[in-house]
Amino acid sequence: MKKQLLFLTIVLVSVSHFSFGQRYATSLGLRMGSNDFSRTIGFTGKQRIMSHLTMEGILQTDFDRNTTVHVLMARHRPIISKRLNYYYGGGLSTGREESFVKDRETKEIIHTYGNATMGIDFIGGIELTVANTVFSLDYKPNVNLAGREEFFRGQVGISARTVLVKSKEQDKKWRKKKRAKRKKNQDTFGDKFRNTFQFNSK
Repeated sequence: MKKQLLFLTIVLVSVSHFSFGQRYATSLGLRMGSNDFSRTIGFTGKQRIMSHLTMEGILQTDFDRNTTVHVLMARHRPIISKRLNYYYGGGLSTGREESFVKDRETKEIIHTYGNATMGIDFIGGIELTVANTVFSLDYKPNVNLAGREEFFRGQVGISARTVLVKSKEQDKKWRKKKRAKRKKNQDTFGDKFRNTFQFNSK
């Protein structure tokens, strides 16, 4: 039993190590977020920029007092297979948000909205690709830099994105570009070589 368990562990670790971070190159969909202040809905798009690295853009609003834009970069790691992976990263955010200021003298909470905010985001989550759709569950804490009284706000998000470009298609394009670049560099080197020794093609 112990040998079987050890063998299974080695297989799972090996599969996780050699798998890609995700099965998509470009995906677009909807994201729902929730925290202590508001519930938002918005658009999310992810683009793979390297083998295990993605850029994500989020536009979300509660259609009332909070509308924000987020740009995030995340590192992806597989769990068992490339269909299921976890990711972590960070980025920047900006928008219009409500704010709550505590007046200790009067023991009142002053509520303002329409504040232009800017902050730093962190994100961690898991995602599963099934039938050309990516389902994600994430936690996205935000550190305020300007425009809001609260220094920290956390948000839980659930998203579903349609795969527009698969990772295999993107890999083919990358390989094609690399081959073209190598060929171009080789041609350039040949031209330099001929010019250096003043070879005459006539």
